[in-house]
Amino acid sequence: MSTTTFIKRILGPTQRIDAESPPLTLRYADAGDAAALDRLALLDSQRAPRGVVLVAEVGGELWAAISLDDHHAVADPFRPTGELVALLVQRARQLRRSSLGTLDRVPRVWPEAGYDRAALS
Repeated sequence: MSTTTFIKRILGPTQRIDAESPPLTLRYADAGDAAALDRLALLDSQRAPRGVVLVAEVGGELWAAISLDDHHAVADPFRPTGELVALLVQRARQLRRSSLGTLDRVPRVWPEAGYDRAALS
């Protein structure tokens, strides 16, 4: 069963992003994303992702994020983020498989510093 099929089965139908939406960027979070990760976690009533974090940015604004360490995800519940989270989960799995042992050089959000502070390793 694919990741997308599994998530759709659990979460039900997802809202789609319009084809005319602003550009989508998947990238690693860095120190400048700490406040945005805090905001996403607060909106989603979750803790912020920790460790190596991958974010989905739409039009320059963070809409969703996932920790590559524990696959904990947060997303803006007021935006159509269902497909973004599925995409982040799939990309996180790809990165974990292809980057075994090399994630030590990627920016991290350290748990001991609290999720509102990002640091580079």
